[in-house]
Amino acid sequence: MTTTTPSATATKVSRRSPTRMAIRRFTKHRAAMVSVVVLLIIVVLALGADVFAAHDPNATDLMAARSGPSAEHLLGTDSTGRDVFARLLHAGRISLLVGVLAALLSVALGILLGSIAGVFGGWVDGLIMRMADVFLSFPVLIVMIVLAGVLGPSVTTMIIAIGVFQWPMCGRLVRGSALSVREHEFVLASQATGARRWWVITRHILPAVMPPVVVAGTLGVAASIGLEATFSFLGLGIQPPTASWGNMLNDAQSLTVIRSQPWLWLPPGLAVAITVLAANFIGDGLRDALDPKQDT
Repeated sequence: MTTTTPSATATKVSRRSPTRMAIRRFTKHRAAMVSVVVLLIIVVLALGADVFAAHDPNATDLMAARSGPSAEHLLGTDSTGRDVFARLLHAGRISLLVGVLAALLSVALGILLGSIAGVFGGWVDGLIMRMADVFLSFPVLIVMIVLAGVLGPSVTTMIIAIGVFQWPMCGRLVRGSALSVREHEFVLASQATGARRWWVITRHILPAVMPPVVVAGTLGVAASIGLEATFSFLGLGIQPPTASWGNMLNDAQSLTVIRSQPWLWLPPGLAVAITVLAANFIGDGLRDALDPKQDT
């Protein structure tokens, strides 16, 4: 007959803690783990653009305009002789910055408005949800055209436009979790002892909604990068000479370039596709890892 010592029991409990179990589930998601490595490489290349790129991204050389890949220019040059490789790495900074900050803005608005709607309920809930419906009904492209005309196209305008119009997805997730959590006994006990609603939100609602919010934020980064590329491609986002993956794709508007000069559009197109795909796979991995119903 075997006996279990208290120390052994404590070790087993610590090994099966929710955090450890979530990490183990995430590491078993092969696509997510590969995506983490790929995304880290992209971030390192973007942040170290000055080190990895030998040329100034805005330096022009008309004599070398639209030359193909070579030892001097790894990915060739664009229509004004600028090095495509240097611009690709520096563009990554802008595209990733817009994607991350826009996602953070949408998550912050979603947490705030969703938790208020779920906890306060009544007419407050109805008003916030109708506001979410209004934001979802507006075409983001039309809004971006208006904002670009009023405020001028810029990084700040892009972040605000994308972040503000993406919050309803996160807000509805938070509202649904808040409606469920507020009916639990410990929340009702807190309210019975005089706890204020804001105290309930910060102490009970926010910890409960963080898992779906993390997943929504990760997927929001992917969506924001894709929207930045779309807007910049249409001339509504980041303006030259500042490079972004979206405005580098402007050259793809010409069939001649698409057919005979793929180095002008293929690198930024692949950068957008790979980054968005990696962020989506990481979001899928986090969804599985943070789901307590998954097999351990």
